[in-house]
Amino acid sequence: MAADFSEDDLIASLLAPLAGRAGLGLRDDAALIDLPEGMQVVATKDALVAGVHFFADDAPDDIARKALRVNVSDLAAKGSDPIGFLLSIALTENIDRQWMTAFVQGLREDATLYHCPLIGGDTVRTSGPLVISVTALGTVPRGRMALRTGAKAGDIIYVSGTIGDSTLGLRLRLKGERDAGWAGRLSVSSQAHLLRRYLLPAPRLALAHVVRAYAHGAMDVSDGLAGDLAKMLRVSNAGGEVRLADVPLSQAAREAVALDGALLDVAVTGGDDYEILCTVAPQNVVAFEQAAKGTGVPVTAIGVVTDEVDGLPRFVDATGAARTFAKGSYSHF
Repeated sequence: MAADFSEDDLIASLLAPLAGRAGLGLRDDAALIDLPEGMQVVATKDALVAGVHFFADDAPDDIARKALRVNVSDLAAKGSDPIGFLLSIALTENIDRQWMTAFVQGLREDATLYHCPLIGGDTVRTSGPLVISVTALGTVPRGRMALRTGAKAGDIIYVSGTIGDSTLGLRLRLKGERDAGWAGRLSVSSQAHLLRRYLLPAPRLALAHVVRAYAHGAMDVSDGLAGDLAKMLRVSNAGGEVRLADVPLSQAAREAVALDGALLDVAVTGGDDYEILCTVAPQNVVAFEQAAKGTGVPVTAIGVVTDEVDGLPRFVDATGAARTFAKGSYSHF
């Protein structure tokens, strides 16, 4: 199918209306950003590839939302407020103006929702899969970014929302999974919840100021709770113990685990949760929980940072026995 739009047409008629002040109407080849005094820039970048991070036949507006949201999630976990994003997209030959119009509409709605306007980027054509790369920028007061390296022995480990919904939703999307085994017995409402959580993550931007105020260490959970916690503990030169029974699961995930107990391991190690994982000093947990409650985003204490320097979280069951997982986290390689 021949493309029914040019790059200039795409930028001028579809993308330029999304541009914030720093984007200069997309009439230049660079953005110009003014920073308030005492603020620092936080930058994050994620690329999404069709067939790897989303299905090529997903609705274009949902693909756009996911591409922006996974980056906003990173900003939130750093305690950062968004200021804008740059979009680079490698379009396949079968993408037409109708598809792009829907894609841009999804971007527009989420850019407005998260106060994160488009400020620049690039568009190209490719013979390979559709690739969408977003660089998101945010600000924090100088010296206040929540570092992944900041976890300290004695800190309480918290996670926002629920864990495992997205990876279970992905399993539902895979061919054949919905017609056999646990998936075939899952309620319609639970299937819909898990599928939606895979398709559209919910970045916890409302928690950004709470993380900034109280968290010693923080990151978002993109490659699985077990694996991402190990990453944070490793760079913090610490260990950790997590009570498996305290890991928050949605009603839909609990239903799935009740049908197949092995899915608990899947939930704890699977990717794409985009929840915030952070550690908080014991003396600040009451204030942290109260502040989080005020945002409407649930947070759950799941364990404690220990003084081991192996960087390995120890997961224990209700009896205190250690649990190990065959696969520690999702990997893109």
